[in-house]
Amino acid sequence: MANSTMVMEFLLLGSHDVWNMSLLYFMLFTVTYLGTLLGNLLIVTLTTADQNLHTPTYFFLRNLSILDTCFISVTVPNACVNSITGNRAISVGGCETQIFLVLFCVCVELLFLSIMAWDCYVAICQPLQYPTIMNPQFCVCMSLASLLSDLVYGGVHTGNTFHLSFYQSNMVHQFFCDVPSLLRLSCSDTTSNKILILVSIIVLGGGCFGLIIMSYIHIFSTGLKVNSSVKAFSTCTPHILVVSIFLSSGTGVYLRPSANSDTLQDLIPSACYTMVPPLLNSLIYSLRNKQIKEAVMRVMGRNFFSGKR
Repeated sequence: MANSTMVMEFLLLGSHDVWNMSLLYFMLFTVTYLGTLLGNLLIVTLTTADQNLHTPTYFFLRNLSILDTCFISVTVPNACVNSITGNRAISVGGCETQIFLVLFCVCVELLFLSIMAWDCYVAICQPLQYPTIMNPQFCVCMSLASLLSDLVYGGVHTGNTFHLSFYQSNMVHQFFCDVPSLLRLSCSDTTSNKILILVSIIVLGGGCFGLIIMSYIHIFSTGLKVNSSVKAFSTCTPHILVVSIFLSSGTGVYLRPSANSDTLQDLIPSACYTMVPPLLNSLIYSLRNKQIKEAVMRVMGRNFFSGKR
């Protein structure tokens, strides 16, 4: 340790074999990124421009779309540039920033998905009390509380990670900096880091998952009993797919054994929780949402007639 040099930068995706497929990665990441941007931009534009979509449900959907755009922008553009240029280096400061932003976006995404499940539950199971429960003040407070609490969460985990020492390998077996990959590289004792991660997953992940499950149990039971709720019930079911992919892949990445593993095995689950949910959210809530489609027609109709005048 005395003769070792402190790591000043990290190299993303340290396996040279994987980078022989750089063009494939570039194309796949670019298509996913552009599709996510277009879908979320459409949702943000429509939910802002159309007065009919100024409801709590679409308020949270707009916030989720903005978050998803930021989430995927933290990792994918840099990975695309790296795959083409071959410059895999990232400074310690850049790695620290990326880890903080990823943790922040992951936790806010989880909280927003939980709030949207709760919103769906209130809309279907307590429709008469919906305007009172999901009032504008409550929606704004829940959004701000999610953002502020996760700033603290991201800061704690990021600081705890970079208190460790890195003297040996600087090869990060990932297309972005994340906590599990850096824990494998550290020369320090990472027991406290792993305990903190486990506690966070149990408290935050388990709590949100429990809220989502309970919400959908009530939604399903009500949807099966009340015929008038079937339409609203069908709009909530795609939400389960996104939540399942997000939680399962994210938990798998952070609870994986610390032994070094193949880069491709690390890449797939990480891509699932950082790229797939933002893309699916944009597709589900834009292409499969009837109210969004109707809003597109209204906005296009207004622009068409205003242009003729």
